[in-house]
Amino acid sequence: MHMEDISDSIMNGHYKDTQELIRQALKEGTPVTEILMQGLLPAMRRVEELYGNQTLYIPNILASARCMKRGLEILQPYLECGEYAPVAKVILGTVQGDLHEIGKNLVGIIFRSYGFEVVDLGVDVSEKQFLKAIREHPDASIVLISSLLTTTMREMRQIVKAIRHYDRERRLKIMVGGGPVTQEFADEIGADAYTETALEAAKLARGFFP
Repeated sequence: MHMEDISDSIMNGHYKDTQELIRQALKEGTPVTEILMQGLLPAMRRVEELYGNQTLYIPNILASARCMKRGLEILQPYLECGEYAPVAKVILGTVQGDLHEIGKNLVGIIFRSYGFEVVDLGVDVSEKQFLKAIREHPDASIVLISSLLTTTMREMRQIVKAIRHYDRERRLKIMVGGGPVTQEFADEIGADAYTETALEAAKLARGFFP
């Protein structure tokens, strides 16, 4: 089984092919980590690059994301049985007033591929919802906050402020991203990290857990 075949099926948006190839790889004894890191992740890295360059149409991105999601669903039982312990748990959401989810979904997919357990709160997430999730998941280590609209950047600022007030010991790392967000803005609002892409975010987050 060539991991490139799995990657190609994701790039082509054929989720049934992705599922069949993953099942075949598992049957052949291919390690789950190899399927994740050499099969699924390279494809989503390519999708993210094309998305960033605006050279891949939205339907193609959604089709590839669906392939990745279906593939991860097959691998999930193996991940949960202890063969592949999560690196850490992260909480993810797009801020209140913003309904964009494609970028957020890519972040979730790539973080899962990098071994993180992701609690995805969805879009239009309020300050109270973020804090509720943090209380309900005391083992979470990172909060990922996305904003794709300039008009919702103030919501991001308020959410970061609220988390810092709640988490006075700064146990949680706060990572921010999205179209209008910059390193300067991230520094200004007190976030721990900012990246331009989901892949960079996942790599940076892995660095928090040597």
